[in-house]
Amino acid sequence: MKRDHVLFLVIGLLAGFLAGYISQEKLAAVQPPRLGAAVAPGPAAASMPGTSAAMPEIERLKQVLERDPNDADALLGLANLNFDIQNWQRAKELYERFLALRPGDADALTDLGICQRALGDFQGALQRFAAAQKAAPGHWQARFNEVVVKAFDLGDS
Repeated sequence: MKRDHVLFLVIGLLAGFLAGYISQEKLAAVQPPRLGAAVAPGPAAASMPGTSAAMPEIERLKQVLERDPNDADALLGLANLNFDIQNWQRAKELYERFLALRPGDADALTDLGICQRALGDFQGALQRFAAAQKAAPGHWQARFNEVVVKAFDLGDS
């Protein structure tokens, strides 16, 4: 290699590093600061079902149901908590008890259908979604879940 080539190479490398450093400094000045990697959970995380914060509510609802086994609001609340922690079998039982007291509740029918889907009862889930749509014709959650079962679980297009 000739001396001119080496000199050109060294000057080019230095100019490239300098241009990269200057552009990085300019970009860093206009970007917002980065947050630290370890961020403490907010207050909403503590009250999410499935955490220990839900346990007092579960116990309270169980006590209400011991006093009055036909308390529909307590049944629905306990069913929803079991649904949230994905305790599908227990949630299914509680939704069925609730619907025996208050038939035609589209939200409860849809949630019961989701429980049945999670337990592998796809036809039962479709029946619940159809009942929810009959009870509330504009109930989009039932329609959405019906499509999910047909498309992903049954392979129906």
